[in-house]
Formats: sequence, structure tokens, C-alpha cells
Amino acid sequence: MPRAYVGLGANLGNREEMLQHAIALLSAADGVEVLAVAELRETDPVGVVDQPPFLNGAAAVDTTLSARELLDTLLAIERSLGRVRAERWGPRTIDLDLLLYGDEIVDEPGLRVPHPHLHERRFALEPLAELDPELAIPGRARVSDALAALH
Repeated sequence: MPRAYVGLGANLGNREEMLQHAIALLSAADGVEVLAVAELRETDPVGVVDQPPFLNGAAAVDTTLSARELLDTLLAIERSLGRVRAERWGPRTIDLDLLLYGDEIVDEPGLRVPHPHLHERRFALEPLAELDPELAIPGRARVSDALAALH
């Protein structure tokens, strides 16, 4: 059963409540077992910087779903929580990203794993390092090494 890591983020409304609701829905999804959730942390926006700060974290999950099925589940949870994709990197009520899926590298239309910007995003690396400091980003480096390279 692959271990996957899901990035969690929100910067509109009651961010913590929305993230907790998303984690509960993920826990209830068929074929997904949430093992651990990193501490949520406030972070500055990336890309479009003129927006409220984010609350970010990550969850470690074991899953019987394929990477595509897990992504579809994450997108369905986002939709159920009212996510509307209006502006790339813009404000959002909820953001669930498939960061890692076992040691697989996937490059398909609409699905790239590891997440293509993971190695350069502190807000994603810090919670992953909390969950597993020895975790490796396939084709790159350990999460802790990628995080150290950002300092």
C-alpha cells in the first residue's frame, strides 16, 4: 500500500476549520487512511502575493488508490468544500495537493508527482520534514536536504 503525502492549505474564511474538515473528509474517503497530520503553520503567499496569509500543513496517508484516483479524491473534496478555481496561485478556501505518492514519478496530463515545485516551497517541505525527516523526493533529494538548501 503506497504512502502518499498531501499538502494542505487555505487562506480564506476560517482556515483551520476548513483544513480540519478537509482532513475529516480525506479520512472518510474509501481507500485512504490518514496516518498523521503535521502541525498547521501560517505562511506567506507565493506567486500572487497580494492576498491573505495561508495556513499550511501536510498529511501522510496510506492508500489503495492509484495516484490518479487519489488526485481525483482530493479534487472532489475541494469541490465539496466550495473550492472554485478562478486564479492560478490566487486566494482559496481549500487547497489539497498530491505532493508525493510512494517513490513513484508520474508525469501525465493533469498529474505530476512529485509535485513539480515541491523542492522549492518551504510551506510544503517543513510539514513533510515534520512528518518524516528522512523522506525522499523521488528524482531529487531528501526533504530535509531540500529544506536546508532553501536557507
